Amino acid sequence: MYLALIGVAISCLVALAGMFALHRATAVTADPLRTLPFESGWVPQQHALSRYHVRWYLASLVFLAFDVEMLFMYPWAVVVAQVGWSAVVEMFLFLGALLVAVVWAWREGAFRWV
Repeated sequence: MYLALIGVAISCLVALAGMFALHRATAVTADPLRTLPFESGWVPQQHALSRYHVRWYLASLVFLAFDVEMLFMYPWAVVVAQVGWSAVVEMFLFLGALLVAVVWAWREGAFRWV
């Protein structure tokens, strides 16, 4: 009853093993010192897992805050005419919260690059 299904499974496994063996036989081995994906092919000056300065974390948080702002503004711009003044008030409350976040980031030094 399941003889055809077993035959297809076996033929798929044989084809898969054959393709794997063909790949292993014909593959060109790359020199790992010349084909590093780090630094777009340039010779690395430091290890790929080196530590970042803490100010980059603050900068990424500011970026995420403005990214989320834009994600909220697109659907808001579509429905603001239908909803009315309450949508405008909600947007200004949201922008006020983001302004507080920017002031905090400025105070913490997220915008200082030296």
